[in-house]
Amino acid sequence: MSRWILETSNQAGMSVKDLLIPDRLPRHVAVIMDGNGRWAKQRGNARVFGHKNGVKAVREVTEAAAELGIDFLTLYAFSTENWNRPKNEVDALMSLLVSSIASESKTLMKNNVQLKTIGCMENLPENVQDKLTSCIKSTSSNTGLTLVLALSYSARWEITSGVQKLAEDVKRGSLKISEINEQIFSQYLSTSDMPDPELLIRTSGELRLSNFLLWQIAYSELYFSSMLWPDFRKEHFYEALLDFQKRERRFGKTSEQLNLKR
Repeated sequence: MSRWILETSNQAGMSVKDLLIPDRLPRHVAVIMDGNGRWAKQRGNARVFGHKNGVKAVREVTEAAAELGIDFLTLYAFSTENWNRPKNEVDALMSLLVSSIASESKTLMKNNVQLKTIGCMENLPENVQDKLTSCIKSTSSNTGLTLVLALSYSARWEITSGVQKLAEDVKRGSLKISEINEQIFSQYLSTSDMPDPELLIRTSGELRLSNFLLWQIAYSELYFSSMLWPDFRKEHFYEALLDFQKRERRFGKTSEQLNLKR
């Protein structure tokens, strides 16, 4: 977003949130939370120090999304590739995940947030699975924001798993090859019960997708922030949303075609 808009809103005593148009907010926002390790390194600390401080950013963005009435927020918390990191970092991440779920459960209930997960959950340690299952169950009746944690997740894993399930149904005869289309295939993915993200945010200045929701973001708007994840706050989230609202979403059509429908 331009510096002029920020300065103008500040001079008028407005926050970036005040500039948002409520009925033009995305239903689903996905976030690649990147930069924890670099944030810690800049401060002379181990990478896990960055992950611990990233929890506050998760809380702020979740609260912001809930307050705005966004339906789904998907956070890329741990990829299948992350299992290849040093064992001490992975162990620390799993321990942090357990403690974070326990400490944030009350916040989720307070904000009417329902927790869900996508990914290969069976790869997670048993204590992590237990905490997740408990929190998912306790928040299942909440009717506000659905917070989706992508854990032990990658798009290629998800698509491969979906193809395997689809092939099994074809083999059993419950699905005909001629019936397979984009809508049918989407039903075999982890996100079958939610809309595709309209906006994907990535922090830390990296310009790549890192194997995240590759099928679902075919027409998502991409927003790259130079902010390292532990420093990301509500105002930065609002800036991304405001940038989204300034874009023209054509889905392959021309601007003229869209204007004729208005």
